[in-house]
Amino acid sequence: MPAAIESPCVWHGEELFSRADWLHQMNATHLEQIECLMESNGKPIPELAKLFSNIRHSLENHSGATLIRGLPVETLDEDCAKALFLKLASQIGHPVSQSADGELVFSVRDAGYKESDPRSRGPNTRKKLTFHSDRCDVIGFLCLRQAKSGGGNDLVSSAAIHNRLLQTRPELLEELYRPFYYKRHNVDAGNRLPYCRQPVFSFTQGKFSCNLLRVLIDRAYALPELPDMTDTQREALDAIESLATQPGMHAGIRQQPGDILLMNNWVTLHRRSEFEDYCEPERKRHILRVWISPPNNRSIDPLFMDNYGAVDAGSIRGGMTEAMNRD
Repeated sequence: MPAAIESPCVWHGEELFSRADWLHQMNATHLEQIECLMESNGKPIPELAKLFSNIRHSLENHSGATLIRGLPVETLDEDCAKALFLKLASQIGHPVSQSADGELVFSVRDAGYKESDPRSRGPNTRKKLTFHSDRCDVIGFLCLRQAKSGGGNDLVSSAAIHNRLLQTRPELLEELYRPFYYKRHNVDAGNRLPYCRQPVFSFTQGKFSCNLLRVLIDRAYALPELPDMTDTQREALDAIESLATQPGMHAGIRQQPGDILLMNNWVTLHRRSEFEDYCEPERKRHILRVWISPPNNRSIDPLFMDNYGAVDAGSIRGGMTEAMNRD
């Protein structure tokens, strides 16, 4: 039987906002050093280096979620904002690709695709998303513009969900330690494998990891060559969503322009609410996203090799294989 997780990554609801590692306000020195960083290829100077070193440490060893506030993005065009975000993300770790085209910075905005369009994925719609993690160690969002209404983010400690299941439904918790099938994403054209297997919960070298993208699990079990999902598997997955949505379990925020939200995908799950956009193209909701592999990441279960490319601590992993690299 799994044991309860005793770690700073266990938190409940808005308790997150009182954590010392949650909010980092950009000061005048940080902003001056960001300008210097953009003008050179060197390492950031002391104050900025210290800020990102602390953030990298806390993401891996504490709450697993951090908000950086006060980046001046109002005067930047899209290309400059992407270059700036990529430069800052690189201070945390190695940015990895988010598509078969090798995109390092992905624009999260409503692209207007139909549900049947193969290019459609959750972040380029305006629909509500369920709690999930992304295929990377750390995910980052930079807000350029918010929607007219909606579009907020809910964050939950997956370790807290683990502990709640241990108390209330231990048989479902045990099921989540067993591997589930995952279908290849429809935009993951560089991936040779039609599906893979990986657990939702796991422990490796003493560290907890959670990985969940329900939509790809459901798509896999709908394939004729794979077995049907069992009732226990379905109930276990449903229990995660049910617990995460309970009052007092998740923390809700709505990013402001200039906010950077960073989350460790192994200890947090996140979702977005549906949003209503402005009519004018220049006012529509626009969030930039990066996937990062930090040098201090944890060891993960060997079953993640197919999806992540590496499982050892400190390895560069995650993201999507570029299609051009296929033989």
